Amino acid sequence: MSGIYIHIPFCKQACHYCDFYFSTSLKKKDALVEALIHEIGMRTSETEGQVIETIYFGGGTPSLLSNEEIEAILAAVYKNYPVTDAPEITLEANPDDLTQERILELKDTAINRLSIGIQSFFESDLKLMNRAHNAQEAMDCLTFASQHFDNISLDLIYGIPGASDAQWKANIEQALAFGVNHISSYALTVEPKTALASFIKKGVIDQVDDERAQQQFFILIDALEGQGFVHYELSNFGKPGYFSRNNSAYWQGKTYLGIGPSAHSFNGEQRSWNIKNNTKYIEAIEQNRLPLEVETLSVTDKYNEYVMTGLRTIWGVSLEKVRTDFGENFEDYLLKQSDKHIKEQLLYIENEKLKVTKKGKFLSDGIASDLFKINI
Repeated sequence: MSGIYIHIPFCKQACHYCDFYFSTSLKKKDALVEALIHEIGMRTSETEGQVIETIYFGGGTPSLLSNEEIEAILAAVYKNYPVTDAPEITLEANPDDLTQERILELKDTAINRLSIGIQSFFESDLKLMNRAHNAQEAMDCLTFASQHFDNISLDLIYGIPGASDAQWKANIEQALAFGVNHISSYALTVEPKTALASFIKKGVIDQVDDERAQQQFFILIDALEGQGFVHYELSNFGKPGYFSRNNSAYWQGKTYLGIGPSAHSFNGEQRSWNIKNNTKYIEAIEQNRLPLEVETLSVTDKYNEYVMTGLRTIWGVSLEKVRTDFGENFEDYLLKQSDKHIKEQLLYIENEKLKVTKKGKFLSDGIASDLFKINI
């Protein structure tokens, strides 16, 4: 099985913390959609012999697309690729786009999963992050969406400067009140060259407090697990039957095809990524050229990626897989590097799987880097 990711590189405005590729000008949207459709047809050989199980509209802000544009892109996928009978088709959306009328329109498309960028239900947080929606729009869209879509995920951000633990708990409780079955939650991260980084440097916004973020992470785990959610990946919580099939495929090393500017692809042996420029992307596709770079992964690269993704999930890192796929020297190295983290109760081994403890979850990316192999 494989998946297709479609990057829609447009937003109404730039969030202060975001470093994804997008444009706030919609002038090239029509040409971009045509290019996406063209690229979909150009890359059929890359998934030969595989069935498409998931289709994911990410961004950017895919909810800026019209029904006609969504349907045209999906028609291109179905025309060029074999698709499973019941694919997961996700649309990332912002609350200000999800009016009652728009939700009813989306219900008439093949979209069967919404991923809604709520981030917070508090005006102060939304203004700090420069989100395009307000708190009332966040609640209104979830009220309408939950009436027409069963499979809804919402995003929340913790560790926001000035947001207390009580406020964070209120955010979680408000999210749960809508009965959603999936929540993705991330610590606010200060990326270089973002407005947030500039404001912190100038003292306009307080520095992110890592200890507060860690505390709010544990509050989140306790609250959601207490309501029947499974913490199946570091930043993702789902009720049974509602895990993201698209994202789970990434973490489990399945292949995927990335369509659009800046989109990444993986075929098991190589990674590739398209150019981060709408104009150059469109021009290349119009000339029947794929504007991408390709990296062939070494055995060490594959091992490091498997460790990184495995530790983030409930499935952990299989010692048997490491031994079989990479060799006993990799397994020996992994066990040696893991020893100190096991003694510090950050890692543990269960049924031949190396996993992070609750204590180690917030630190899992750092722990993984300590397990990476630099040279064969």
